Amino acid sequence: MDRISALRNVEDALREFESGEVDLATAERRVLAVLRTYATEFEGEDGDLAAYRAAGDDRVAGVVVVAESAPAAHDRVLELLAESERQGDAVDETPTRPDGVAFEVERLG
Repeated sequence: MDRISALRNVEDALREFESGEVDLATAERRVLAVLRTYATEFEGEDGDLAAYRAAGDDRVAGVVVVAESAPAAHDRVLELLAESERQGDAVDETPTRPDGVAFEVERLG
């Protein structure tokens, strides 16, 4: 699914929600399905990027990132977790890696 198709599908889901044709839960499921489909079919210009999903620790389970390799995807998930844990802590802006996070990444698609 290309970006334009994904956007059109999200717009369709929103339009149907706004018109009362579907409830919020249905609209959310459709938008999530569009995003997951887009992410799993995502490829960079050089074809060297792929979508990876984290599995394991509850803090990262289900997180999907786009990276050029499994090790790079693992690092990106850790970066996102560190950013998430730093939010709200305006005093310490130093990036740190979360401790005790056990997970693996699997390539999607």
